[in-house]
Amino acid sequence: MSSLPVVAVVGRPNVGKSTLVNRIIRQRAAVVEEMPGVTRDRRQFEADWAGRTFLLVDTGGWEAKPDDPIDQAIREQAEAAVSGADVVMFVVDTTTELTDDDIGVADILKRAGAPVILVANKADSDALELEASRLWSLGLGEPQPVSAFHGRGVGDLLDRVIAELPDAPAAKPEHDLPRLAIVGRPNVGKSTLLNRLVGEERVIVSDVPGTTRDPIDVEVE
Repeated sequence: MSSLPVVAVVGRPNVGKSTLVNRIIRQRAAVVEEMPGVTRDRRQFEADWAGRTFLLVDTGGWEAKPDDPIDQAIREQAEAAVSGADVVMFVVDTTTELTDDDIGVADILKRAGAPVILVANKADSDALELEASRLWSLGLGEPQPVSAFHGRGVGDLLDRVIAELPDAPAAKPEHDLPRLAIVGRPNVGKSTLLNRLVGEERVIVSDVPGTTRDPIDVEVE
């Protein structure tokens, strides 16, 4: 399994988490739509900055008090990402007022074991960067204003991430691992099979067809 440090990207729906992930990894790998709930399962991407390589984990929109079973499963996936992370990026939309979900998730993250960096996204101008100062009220320290769409401030954000990462482990020889694809029509148990193989609830399982929307890469020992 990978020994790279892990950085989780979390936040309520439609704050720009997947856009930020795409900006950091410099490719359009994470699906981006204006419709909430596009990202559901955890997706891992290898990223690098200033000579450090780490795993970046994209998550679905985290609702603090979900009513729908799918939304509850998305929350559990986000919580799992946080519990396995060395650093957490908590993304908030600078252009809107704080929501109950923003505040609720912030309260949960205050109890996280990993350092939390508050990301004030959509700060596309100097005026919006100033607006980020009101996010101090979340109690998570200094907000880091960025525009994931334009790339503004992302380098400064990554500098903060790198500063919080644990020391790099000794390099291990790389091996090309065989790849296995699990395919089939909807609702035949593909996600259940994957979870059984990896020994954890790695992807959401539901009777609703189309629950899994993204290809999921997982290392299995």
